[in-house]
Amino acid sequence: MTLARFFQRRGPKREQSNDDLPDLWSKCPNCGAQIYNKELEQALRVCPKCAFHHRLPVKKRIEALTDAGSFELTSGKVRSVDALKFTDTESYPSRLERTKKKTGRENAIMAGRATLGGLRIQLIVMDFEYSGGSMGSAEGEEITRAVEIATREKRAVVLVATSGGARMQEGALSLMQMAKTTFALEELGMEKMPYITVLTDPTTGGVAASFAAIGDVIVGEPGALVGFAGQRVIQQTIKQNLPEGFQRTEFLEEHGMIDMVLDRREHRQMLADLISTMTNQPAVEVKAIEVEVTPPPAKGGLFGRRG
Repeated sequence: MTLARFFQRRGPKREQSNDDLPDLWSKCPNCGAQIYNKELEQALRVCPKCAFHHRLPVKKRIEALTDAGSFELTSGKVRSVDALKFTDTESYPSRLERTKKKTGRENAIMAGRATLGGLRIQLIVMDFEYSGGSMGSAEGEEITRAVEIATREKRAVVLVATSGGARMQEGALSLMQMAKTTFALEELGMEKMPYITVLTDPTTGGVAASFAAIGDVIVGEPGALVGFAGQRVIQQTIKQNLPEGFQRTEFLEEHGMIDMVLDRREHRQMLADLISTMTNQPAVEVKAIEVEVTPPPAKGGLFGRRG
């Protein structure tokens, strides 16, 4: 081996920078704390410092609210059609196809049979990542079908709502889903099966004004935005100033619009207790959410760039 080749093989190694490392930390938008991502995920994306509720992906929500391995998907085959031949910055079919590629789903609903602490439920979860969780004809059909399954099989229904409201590309067809889903829920009520809604950030428009607001029990996540129209629109309509935070779940609880505001880490046991009581079945204790992790050094410490 020549001397030149010796030094070639043993040249200086490039110093590892923060850009080469996986993104291990997130910054809480509420309190500014740096949070170890593994800790955040294990806490169901609730900030361990200030309890701010980050948005939770649909699949994580399903895992959090059902017994392991019990969820059986019953939705996913219904897709909206372009009945109005609607085009804004792009055609409606093109927008639907792009959203499908982004989320891997045909619509904004994931619904299925499951158990929670051994209790049979039909879980319906809305996905804000799919077109802002907007309510189109496909979403209304999926919710209606899910409720009809629950009615036939005598299952409690748990619906987790999040939505920007009616889908403008479908016009009146979207608004018709408000009545359609409500009728299906009336049939569920006649079978004396519970309907519980969980309102997450944001729940607005036609969704907030229909099936999300008529649960036997309505639960809100802390700090979630819930309301029909925006603050500016309401103020311009009624010509009055509105109180601070009037569309947050805490204000709505205080004024009797919802039944409780509860940290999502407590939802499993709360839902199990409610369904147990409302269906006269034995109370079931479910596994609590535990957070026990050891975070790595924060950015700027051991892994920070050298000056």
